[in-house]
Amino acid sequence: MNRSRRTVCTTAALTLALSALLLTDVAHAGKPVGSGKGSDTSEEGGSDKSGGGIYAAAKVTYSGSVAKGGGSGNVTSSDVNWTPPPCWYAPKYGAKEFKKKMSKELEDAAGAPGMAGHAGAAINELQRHYEDDYGWTDTPGYKDYNVDKDGEGMFWAAVENPDEPDYLKRTSCSDIPFWVENGEAPPPQYEEAISPEILAALAYQHMELPKTKVTLAPDGTTKVKLPTWAWLDKAAFDEVKATAAIDIPGFRIEATTTAKPKSLTLDPGTGDATTLPANGECPIVDGTIGEPYAKGKAKETPPCGIVYGRSSAGSTFPLKAFLTWEISWTGTGQAGAEPMPDGKIEAVQDVTVEEIQSVNR
Repeated sequence: MNRSRRTVCTTAALTLALSALLLTDVAHAGKPVGSGKGSDTSEEGGSDKSGGGIYAAAKVTYSGSVAKGGGSGNVTSSDVNWTPPPCWYAPKYGAKEFKKKMSKELEDAAGAPGMAGHAGAAINELQRHYEDDYGWTDTPGYKDYNVDKDGEGMFWAAVENPDEPDYLKRTSCSDIPFWVENGEAPPPQYEEAISPEILAALAYQHMELPKTKVTLAPDGTTKVKLPTWAWLDKAAFDEVKATAAIDIPGFRIEATTTAKPKSLTLDPGTGDATTLPANGECPIVDGTIGEPYAKGKAKETPPCGIVYGRSSAGSTFPLKAFLTWEISWTGTGQAGAEPMPDGKIEAVQDVTVEEIQSVNR
């Protein structure tokens, strides 16, 4: 008997809620990784003692320049509409392990108080799906949880992104677990199935870029209407890479996201100032942003800088420097992947601006 997969997912919603602790997982963020060093290999594995089945829950591991503690990095996408994936589907259980866990969960749910009517029917339908080959239009059923294929594939289940603050988005991967043979792609209807592109987005989310500190001349204290030169040391222009990977028996994919400095945008912190260039964006020219100040250039116009029109009156102006990074990625089986949105990081420096004092004789 076949019915729409979307219909059954609605019918079985109560069952899925009861089984949430079993069927969904929170993404593993990995151990702290230093900038450009080390990697984390914290996969989960084990065996089904009742039947000897081998399983390994797919965990995303991160390496390279990623945030310590596994949290989000310091990069903000320049595209306000771009967001990291809130959830995805990934290999979770071998057949024998899944049978042991799922059958127990269904048994407990069926025996819970109030499990009658639609809820009871949903539990029965889900049990038939995994035990008695009961399927729907694009979702075939299984005989005895596919235990005769243990080791030849895995059941994939939803994984929540722990860094997604929106609960509804984080739990939007609500399809029931499905089987994927080793070496085969997941069925096309599961658009959120883990892929190199999703891993690249996760690497982007966890990437930690070097902090931006603009060199100024004069440094710290400048004068009204005196050009303040701004530039970045060439050491700030190294590429930064972050990698996200899944590596378990029968399934291994990875993606590396690369960030390259692109331009520097200055915000003087006051409307009474002029940026150089006029739009405040200083591009990379010959591998550098701006030009270091040198003696004798006081009356020249810097290629990157600021001219303040009034003093900070005993206080300071918060000079904001936004360094834009060009983001690209490569991944397993991906050649010529489309670039991702530029990333930005922000740094704030306090600048004191004084009036030029003159002496009248």
